[in-house]
Amino acid sequence: MTDTPPAGPGQAEVDARLADGPEKGDPQGGDGGRLAVAADDDDLQAGLAALSRLSTGRFGLEELLVQVATFAVQAIPGADGAGLTMMEHDRSDTIVASEPFVRDIDAIQYGIGEGPCISAAKEGKTMRSGSLGGEPRWPRFGPRAGRLGVHSVLSLPLLTPDGVFGAMNVYAFAKDAFDDHAAHVGELFAVPAAIAVQNAQVLAQTKRLAVTLQAALSVRAVIDQAVGILMSRSGHTSDEAFDRLRHLSQTRHTKLSVVAGSIVDEAVRRARARHTRD
Repeated sequence: MTDTPPAGPGQAEVDARLADGPEKGDPQGGDGGRLAVAADDDDLQAGLAALSRLSTGRFGLEELLVQVATFAVQAIPGADGAGLTMMEHDRSDTIVASEPFVRDIDAIQYGIGEGPCISAAKEGKTMRSGSLGGEPRWPRFGPRAGRLGVHSVLSLPLLTPDGVFGAMNVYAFAKDAFDDHAAHVGELFAVPAAIAVQNAQVLAQTKRLAVTLQAALSVRAVIDQAVGILMSRSGHTSDEAFDRLRHLSQTRHTKLSVVAGSIVDEAVRRARARHTRD
């Protein structure tokens, strides 16, 4: 139950490691071991291929994160479920899970502020345990996870040149489910996964900004229209009309945009009434 070195190989290194095959001294010796490792590498290659086909434009942020978590389960040997946590400075953390039990486990660690994902994100390195019920690093989290039948975890930080911005948690019901090879595969998968998640995050932030700007422009247009109406009624300057609008907002304890909208709506109704009479 020891930590593995920090993840962070580039794509070229990912390809090189896969091409090299199993290292000397692999605990899964013989033809059976080589076949198992080859099958694991096939799963990893399939997971990496699936990641490369993910389109950030087709999915919302949470939907894409769920896809990445699902591919992680397929790629990492021994995994029964996975979750992804993405941290943003100005928003609540986005947490998704491939299976309901993963959501329950992650809720425990975030509720008590202790667990492998928190450690992986904080320290920027992989966390692994094969016996959570007796894990000394997380004495409050481990026993609770064990009582839910989850005994193994592999938590991988999502690393980019900008730093750690999240973590991927992979869980298994069996004890000692993740050996060195599984951790190695997980770290290889985490490299493109981090890129995919970061791209999705950037796109989501851009969309939110566009919506915010559009809303601001719409509000500004209504306020400008209300100011123009007040100017035509009273002969005030634009500054005087805006001050009048702001005063109405304060006295009515109503947002400026709402007051402006009511003035515009009233003017439209009056214009239509006149048009009908004519």
